[in-house]
Amino acid sequence: MMHPSDEAVLAETRRQFFGRGAKGLGSLALLSLLAENAHGAEKTATGGLPELPHFPAKAKRAIYLHMLGAPPQMETFDYKPKMADWFDKDLPDSIRQGQRLTTMTSNQTRFPIAPCIFKFAQYGKSGAWVSELLPNTAKMVDDIAIIRTMYTEAINHEPAVTFLQTGFMIPGKPCIGSWLAYGLGSMNRDLPTFVVLNATHSNPKANVQAISARLWSSGFLSGQYSGVALRSSGDPVLFISDPAGVPGQIRRRMLDALGQLNEITSEKIADPETRVRIAQYEMAFRMQSSVPDLTDTSKEPASTFEMYGEDAKKGGTFANCCLMARRMMERDVRFVQVYHRGWDVHSDLPEVLPSQCKDVDRAAWALVQDLKQRGMLDDTLVIWGGEFGRTIYSQGKLTATDYGRDHHPRCYSVWMAGGGIKGGVVYGETDEFSYNIVQNPVHVRDFQSTILNRFGIDSQRFRYKYQGLDQRLTGVEKEAHAVKEILA
Repeated sequence: MMHPSDEAVLAETRRQFFGRGAKGLGSLALLSLLAENAHGAEKTATGGLPELPHFPAKAKRAIYLHMLGAPPQMETFDYKPKMADWFDKDLPDSIRQGQRLTTMTSNQTRFPIAPCIFKFAQYGKSGAWVSELLPNTAKMVDDIAIIRTMYTEAINHEPAVTFLQTGFMIPGKPCIGSWLAYGLGSMNRDLPTFVVLNATHSNPKANVQAISARLWSSGFLSGQYSGVALRSSGDPVLFISDPAGVPGQIRRRMLDALGQLNEITSEKIADPETRVRIAQYEMAFRMQSSVPDLTDTSKEPASTFEMYGEDAKKGGTFANCCLMARRMMERDVRFVQVYHRGWDVHSDLPEVLPSQCKDVDRAAWALVQDLKQRGMLDDTLVIWGGEFGRTIYSQGKLTATDYGRDHHPRCYSVWMAGGGIKGGVVYGETDEFSYNIVQNPVHVRDFQSTILNRFGIDSQRFRYKYQGLDQRLTGVEKEAHAVKEILA
């Protein structure tokens, strides 16, 4: 019986053969690039596709601030003053239009209107309406583009977040950070191209959604493009420290020996994931020095914490995550995803939402201003938003001071800044109930296309052949378009 490794060699296809040859050429190119960088030349991305970008890019890096659980648009950016006259009146059938509901409100006999109890004011040259819950965000409306007409087909959190991050409601596809890592490569050989941070929330009553590594998975792309989650306590990355009694030189010899064994396997089996494993072991070794330096904020000046707030000194807070994201942008990490949970306000909204907004408002403002003062905002894209919106009607009991809101996929608000986004823009309009879009709808796929566009990528041409299909982040069902009105 033939040995499996010998069988694999005989079964090697022409594509695998030439692919292996290309890897050799790629290694020479990599050595050349590293040599250039060693002599002080401008940093050049390693890896990535030769045909990218399709056109000049505006953004080199991105920070995606995801408010997991879905912030209510009518308490943040979609001001609806006429709703005050509708308190406790039923949502008209002409507005609801038979919309599918979640099981949390589908058995309600009434759908009473719950007006926002928080005040709004206009800010900036655009006159954007912003809630009193976001006073710092209000100060920077001229730096951001607010989209009030995002919509999705997903009505529950898991499929909605998965859809927003991967372009599909069913898990298993690559997320945005992985697509960008695959297409554009890495700008820093000592840190991952794609990093994930999970921020804590402060209100114990906040309804917290589950989160898993599926949201930063590389799906059918190579494992090297997966996001790397940094922890807020203990070692930032599991097993990054040498075991007790094992000095660094011993660890280096062990990795060299392991690399040689993997090289032998790679030559026999021709499995590209073996070479990925070699590269990941080497990255992990380099991260032993680069990650502690990254996470050590003790040398930040006092002015940094005056801007972000004292919470930035506490590992795991949203403020600390924003500061860490800025430090990663300085080190040319390509994509940083920050998740902040607790936004699922089915009940106790007047109590929970203010603390959720307080957790993120100052830090998000500080992040944009920090990047701006360092001259980095022009080529760093910053995104803030959730996976869908909330209903204008109350879920459960409604009083003048207490109410909750169910999931609402038909309209919600997000904002973007930097990286070729036009500041001082408010895009789209919803009806007076913040229930339906009346002007300039932006589908999730259009939103994804806009992100890719700022990196110089045409979403229709950015593809990966898998299972006989030209897979795209924006899906294959219909064409997606960047929102040109918010592009600088």
